[in-house]
Amino acid sequence: MKARDDAALGAFWAQALGWAISSEGPGVTNLEPEDFVYPDPAAVCIDLVASPEPKTAKNRVHVDLATASSAQQAELVARLRVLGATPVDVGQGDVSWTVLADPEGNEFCVLDWHDPTGDTGPIASVVVDCADPHAMARFWGAATDWTLHKVTDDSAVLRSARGVGPYLQFLRTPDRKTGWNRVHLDVRPYPGDDPEAEVARLRALGATVIDLGGSDVAWTVLADPEGNEFCLLAPG
Repeated sequence: MKARDDAALGAFWAQALGWAISSEGPGVTNLEPEDFVYPDPAAVCIDLVASPEPKTAKNRVHVDLATASSAQQAELVARLRVLGATPVDVGQGDVSWTVLADPEGNEFCVLDWHDPTGDTGPIASVVVDCADPHAMARFWGAATDWTLHKVTDDSAVLRSARGVGPYLQFLRTPDRKTGWNRVHLDVRPYPGDDPEAEVARLRALGATVIDLGGSDVAWTVLADPEGNEFCLLAPG
């Protein structure tokens, strides 16, 4: 997630999720559950990276926060507003969930819902706007080896093959992608995987490599078949 102030925004999300906060270097704030050890699929962690780029439109990627009841939803919404979240209208109409924005305007939802098959943790799902849920399900299911739970013309839902942690959901929307996504997915190969082989595998699935103009970074930036940027990190 890009952030004007990664430390301040990281503090908000750490309190919102009840997670530990750390930093791998200047301009980067890392959030993950206490005692989390990769590659445990029980959580999708959050990295905030300092960026001067302003937020100019609704994010195409957002998180949904889990609650188990209407009462817990109301309590969580109230606590988040004290932390600095604000209500936002993205055209959702009369729905059972609450749409908020974090202190830098990034939209997210607080759900009146609980996962009937097991606890997702505080993040119920990572949601990506798209034009073709079927195509996105094919690509991301193969890219991540996650299990496809359902797919329709309007949405697709994947989850870790171990049946734990958040869902990855693709929702069909009429909005077209413009510019770089402010929130994006990172994919990390398993320990011992060959990064170059992983790039080749993802390209064979339909990803394209994005040229950063000679930038000396330890990861590879790619785009999925609908142009959504994602980073292939170093194995770890």
